Amino acid sequence: MFELLSSGTSSLPVSDKAMARLRNKNRKMFVKPTSKKKQADVDHITGDKIPKSFVFARGKLPGPLRQLQMNLRKLMLPFTALKLKEKKRNSLKDFLNVAGPMGVTHFLMLSKTETAPYLRVARTPQGPTITFKIHEYSLAVDVAQSQLRPRCPQDLFKNAPLIVLSGFGSGEQHLKLTTVMFQNIFPAIDVNTVKLSSCQRIVLLNYNKDTKLIDFRHYSIRLQPVGVSRRLRKFVQNRQVPDLRNLQDVSDFVSKAGYGSESEGDDEAATVTLANDLGRVNKASTKSAVKLQEIGPRMTLQLVKIEEGLCSGDVIFSEYGTASENGQEKNQNNGEDDNDDVEENDEDSD
Repeated sequence: MFELLSSGTSSLPVSDKAMARLRNKNRKMFVKPTSKKKQADVDHITGDKIPKSFVFARGKLPGPLRQLQMNLRKLMLPFTALKLKEKKRNSLKDFLNVAGPMGVTHFLMLSKTETAPYLRVARTPQGPTITFKIHEYSLAVDVAQSQLRPRCPQDLFKNAPLIVLSGFGSGEQHLKLTTVMFQNIFPAIDVNTVKLSSCQRIVLLNYNKDTKLIDFRHYSIRLQPVGVSRRLRKFVQNRQVPDLRNLQDVSDFVSKAGYGSESEGDDEAATVTLANDLGRVNKASTKSAVKLQEIGPRMTLQLVKIEEGLCSGDVIFSEYGTASENGQEKNQNNGEDDNDDVEENDEDSD
């Protein structure tokens, strides 16, 4: 006969209790693995690889340029390494070795010389490389401080920005290469299938033919229904009961909003008709005003050089002229001076 346990609620014999404890000890607990959402590597529109980028420094950068580097990383989201760690001893080959397995297609490299900072945009792994001289720049925090109501929600960077190029259609080879480079940095879109909710940012590059400078701007996109005041928009979006204690009628809440002052900017050229609903305020088949608000960073760039390889190779374009062009020009000037000397000698002999 097995001896029963005297205390506790269990009435199992001692041997059965020990066997149950042994079974529980050997039993392995199954934990369901958490599936981490992986970014797509192939564009479902074109079938090409989705462009990804590294933004890093070459050499030591001062504090403001370090902040500019972080601003550029945030601008390139979500297809960039926001927390990329770099060390002084890292060479360009080290970044290339990591870029291949991770599917990185472009490098954005910041550097600083005694005269000016520079930005190099390169296609991996074989180039080309475009070098820009940064004449002026403003950080995102500076742009936000200059605005009355800065707007930069966190979900603004869930999708890649749109790219708009202006003034690059002159037909010159270096401008064509610059256009192709910037177009391939960001994923392509199909205007027929793109979701309006994914179009929240835009990068604008404007080339000035007279100054040969490029204005680099970064904006957020938002839509506002035409003819609706700011107070009504906030009421619909926030679902909060308005304070009507000091009003005689509900109509006073609408009339007090002031349509003319708060719906300014509803220009016909800046309005669009939506194909589907966007949020709680913008409804399909209604007109909405497109609002652009700068979120930074901003830069004024000058294209100075294009190299055939990755930071090396033949120079395709140089703002200051290639070595061969300078040599030909120098030889031509020397030839003209020799001809002038011959003509002077002939006049003296006569």
